[in-house]
Parts: sequence; structure tokens; C-alpha cells
Amino acid sequence: QVQLVESGGGLVQAGGSLRLSCAASGSIFSSYTMAWYRLAPGKRRELVANITSDGTTNYGDSVKGRFTISRDNAKNTVYLQMNSLKPEDTANYYCNAWRATFWREYDYWGQGTQVTVSS
Repeated sequence: QVQLVESGGGLVQAGGSLRLSCAASGSIFSSYTMAWYRLAPGKRRELVANITSDGTTNYGDSVKGRFTISRDNAKNTVYLQMNSLKPEDTANYYCNAWRATFWREYDYWGQGTQVTVSS
């Protein structure tokens, strides 16, 4: 079982920066692919970025070049550095932990943290 707690959201002006953190408790954090998703009113859930257990990263097209995902396995924490924020980045941001074994998938979600970007 993995528990995820996000922090770092808030209100920022367009062009500003925020850093989100997701602290994980439980076992084997380093073996999980960690991801950030976001959900805005009236829109579909969107993958923002993910990072695999070996550090490979992947970004959604709308955030490439502006956001950076990283992980610190010693601290069981994944980060999302968000720069050059735009009003369209406004959403609730969720942390996700996922891994698969031969027998099953493990998929955990945090409660979310709100990011609001004013124009």
C-alpha cells in the first residue's frame, strides 16, 4: 500500500513558477513509475509528466519545455517544477504511483493540490 500526499499548490500570476511535491509512504517507492496528472473543470484528465524507476521522463505536449519532473528516492518524494505558468495550467494536480508485476498492477492516487494561474 502506498499513500501519496501532494503539496505546493496555490495561486500564482501568469509567468510565475511553482513547485509541487508528492510525498509517498509505504514500500518500494523506487520501483514505482511516478506521475503528475491534472484535471480542470470541463476537461479530461491530462497526463502532465511521468518518471520511471530508472529516471526516464515523459511530458505532455502542453507543458514541454516549461515543467520538469524529478524524484528523490531517498526522500520518497517526486517533484514537479512548473515555470512560465499560463492561465490554462489552472487545474487540480494529482500525484500517481504505478507499477506492475506478473500478477497484478498497483495504482495509487493522492488527493490533489489546486494550482490557479491568474492572467
